[in-house]
Amino acid sequence: MTNIRSIAKLAGVSVSTVSRVLNDHPYVKEEKRRKVLDAVEQLNYIKNANAVHLSKGKTYSIGVILPYLNLPYFGEILQGIAGEALKHGYHLQLFQTDYDRGAELDAFHRLQMKEVDGLILTSRSNSLDALASFISPNVVFCENVYDPTYKKVFIDHYQGIRSGLQYLYSKGHSQIGLCLHRTFGTNSEERIRGFFDSAEAVGHPVRDEWIFNDCYDLQDGRDVLSEWERMEEKPSALIVTSDQVSAGMVAEAGKRSIRIPDDLAILSFDNHPLSDALNITSFEVPIRKVGEEAFKLFLESEHPDPVILNTRLFERGSV
Repeated sequence: MTNIRSIAKLAGVSVSTVSRVLNDHPYVKEEKRRKVLDAVEQLNYIKNANAVHLSKGKTYSIGVILPYLNLPYFGEILQGIAGEALKHGYHLQLFQTDYDRGAELDAFHRLQMKEVDGLILTSRSNSLDALASFISPNVVFCENVYDPTYKKVFIDHYQGIRSGLQYLYSKGHSQIGLCLHRTFGTNSEERIRGFFDSAEAVGHPVRDEWIFNDCYDLQDGRDVLSEWERMEEKPSALIVTSDQVSAGMVAEAGKRSIRIPDDLAILSFDNHPLSDALNITSFEVPIRKVGEEAFKLFLESEHPDPVILNTRLFERGSV
């Protein structure tokens, strides 16, 4: 079996020189480094990654908890994480949970077993109380968790929704509905709070049936438009927290001869290329930046300041 002794013998150098070359030690003469690398290639030597991890106390692997892989929102966060991880020589382990609490806890158990060096939660299903015993400085949240000791990066969804409503008010709308991924979870709760606080501040009505939940994809958007069409009292505008859902609504409106924005105005979030293609007014949400900053927080000291990101409006033709 090939080992570093056989490499040393073939290269005509000491075992310690081989070890330094294999571990990228800078203080090795270039001639000796080349001899060792040539010997490694001739012997088809593969370094034992597990042994390296044990010796260094790191796996150079980070776990990413996300509910779904097929939604652009989480794909963008993942792209941001992956880009930064590559720069620093880390690999990703993905834990898709479908918002199953047990699957989420399993990822934390993997961290406890040191199968990964840290975890990034793009979205969470368990309560913070249920996770408290697992949380360490190697865990990063992509939401505004309220414990100041936790590492976190988040978008100011509260202000984003309030800005969206203010924009619709300026366009003359007072009857406004809201389409959400879900009604629980910190990010969703911040959106809902911003929606109701803004409506209350100006005295505009909000009806329960104008709040649409479980809106994730194109079909959900089609379903929302169908439900909206059946309503006796309709909102004149909808804030939609996903361009995928907005795209489904616009597509369905075309089939039903519903005029956007004359019959229904749509103000979306994400600013995905799809919104530009379909002329949907959308707030740019720096989702990829969330992933980038989350990985940077993982690398930082125990209690860095939270990273807060903001939305930006791109006006098009759906409002």
